[in-house]
Amino acid sequence: MAKKKAVGAVGANKDSNPQYLGVKVGDGEEVRPGMVLVRQRGTKFHPGDNVKKGSDDTLYSLEEGVVEFSTKKKKKFDGSLKKTKFVNVV
Repeated sequence: MAKKKAVGAVGANKDSNPQYLGVKVGDGEEVRPGMVLVRQRGTKFHPGDNVKKGSDDTLYSLEEGVVEFSTKKKKKFDGSLKKTKFVNVV
């Protein structure tokens, strides 16, 4: 006979919440100041005109306008070129 009453596992079945990363606003959509444009880890998208990067690499708009995604070639430290994605608010 058991001395203790049977109970389920307490901490084994817990799971963390998803991160909800990705592009939040599409190309050509209107935005207001402070709206989140992209949630990301690292800089897959770089901030362009009227866009700022937060401490967790989130891109958000500074002014009211229309979102524009663009690709430019940016020079790396070794002199080679790399295609880089930029997010602008025009």
